[in-house]
Amino acid sequence: MAKAEDLVTEIEALGEKLAAAKGAIGKRIIGQDAVVDLVLAALLSGGHALLIGLPGLGKTRLVDTLATVMGLDGGRVQFTPDLMPSDILGAEVLEQGTDGTRSFRFLQGPVFCQLLLADEINRASPRTQSALLQAMQEHAVTIAGHEHKMQAPFHVLATQNPLEQEGTYPLPEAQLDRFLLQINVDYPDRDAERKILLATTGSVEDGVPAVFSQGELLAAQGLLRRMPVGEDVVSTILDLVRACRPDDASAPEIVRDSVSWGPGPRAAQALMLLTRARALLDGRLAPNRGDVLALAHPVLAHRMALSYGARARGQSLTHVIDTVVCGLDGLAKAVA
Repeated sequence: MAKAEDLVTEIEALGEKLAAAKGAIGKRIIGQDAVVDLVLAALLSGGHALLIGLPGLGKTRLVDTLATVMGLDGGRVQFTPDLMPSDILGAEVLEQGTDGTRSFRFLQGPVFCQLLLADEINRASPRTQSALLQAMQEHAVTIAGHEHKMQAPFHVLATQNPLEQEGTYPLPEAQLDRFLLQINVDYPDRDAERKILLATTGSVEDGVPAVFSQGELLAAQGLLRRMPVGEDVVSTILDLVRACRPDDASAPEIVRDSVSWGPGPRAAQALMLLTRARALLDGRLAPNRGDVLALAHPVLAHRMALSYGARARGQSLTHVIDTVVCGLDGLAKAVA
């Protein structure tokens, strides 16, 4: 009983600290509360996030603010068509000592930080995009046969322009799956945009304090994995993920007719972590099935692909996922 009470106390204390972090971020990031919650959920879950939106919506500003508030060492790479993998990871250089001896020394690239902003990641070639794969998955890079470990925690927050813009390259499916969730950044509403104008065009702009430290974030990530998850939540996660696979018996007709491939087990793992993070950010002690359904789009949209016929008919993944979620929600209400 004592251990359970200790866990509740820790979760409540972390909830208060997260509320303070959200308040600090909200001073600089106005009108994007849902985006802030999803990015914080990704950090608490120990994963990476892909932010998609048009230029000028505050994606870079958000990542910079997060690095300060969460007490992380931030780095930034501006992806361009001529960017090479070594520009991200680093390279070995040959050095000559004063005695004439020569030796190789590894010069770390900007990826060696705790919070990496991969800005406009789809502006670079697929070869350069894939250079991040090992770092994102294994938290290490291999250069000239030598493995170099990343400092913990390590997170990649990548921004992406919509693919219909000129000069962009689609991200490989293997790299997309490494992102815990995909976050769409939309235009702010009128009131929020008015507040942005007043807050950012004066002579002095308010700074933000550091709420977390590196060690506190790592402790929060460990605590999140100790949060209890009910059987109803686990079943909802499995029902949702499996219903989005066109070859699964539980898939509805719209998925079988419109989806060429669906999410793998990594999507279910992401939902298990993110539902806990969402509950934490909402001040609750455990997640519920509503958390699972609310996270369906961010977790599944980049892990599914429409068939050629569905694209020709003008269908969208948003509609497909909405249909699956509504079906599961309706089934749950009927059972209840």
